[in-house]
Amino acid sequence: MWPSRAAREVRVNRIRPILITGVATVVLAVQGLASMGGGSKPEPPPSQPSTPQPNAPPSATSGARQEAEGIYSIAYEEVAKAKKDLADGKAKNAVKKFRRALDRGERATALDSTYHEAWNLVGYCARKLGNYDKAFAAYEKCLSLKPDYAPAREYLGEAWLEKNDPAKAREQLARLEQDGAGEDAKTLRDAIQAYEAAHPAAAPAAADSAASDSSAGGNR
Repeated sequence: MWPSRAAREVRVNRIRPILITGVATVVLAVQGLASMGGGSKPEPPPSQPSTPQPNAPPSATSGARQEAEGIYSIAYEEVAKAKKDLADGKAKNAVKKFRRALDRGERATALDSTYHEAWNLVGYCARKLGNYDKAFAAYEKCLSLKPDYAPAREYLGEAWLEKNDPAKAREQLARLEQDGAGEDAKTLRDAIQAYEAAHPAAAPAAADSAASDSSAGGNR
């Protein structure tokens, strides 16, 4: 026997606040990321889809890889649209597009687990949606496949800043500088400087001074 109309309305009214709260949480996360910025210029999107080189390994020219690249291309376009929505103040629309891009990025990595650009896109979208566990895991996977992939390392540094851990962000900056990744190093350096300007206590000089004072106090 079907429940009465009144009973159905009660159930809907119970579910609706939960759904609204969930959407609002993600929207606030995206708005927060948009307002944080990444230095003096907007944070760049994930790398554009690439064309396999003539001497590329078999995985880069297989049918699965080609299908993964097609999916990645669509995901990349979704990310570009999501970033535009954020710039236009349309956070809810951006959330939907980041979710679609994340889903496609994960499908691409399922088709080819060695597709490091797709792992980077998964990390990027997960971070924009506030899912840092998934973002960190994706960035680490990307860098395990290609340790010198500068975009993922720069994004990883940004993620650590968003989690209020500038020390780990500086570790990524040091690696970028070591690898000679000038543009990505500059982007992360600007982001770190902006973070330190907003959080003076997080600056290295302040941390070193505090450590020195503590050491001096212990020797008295």
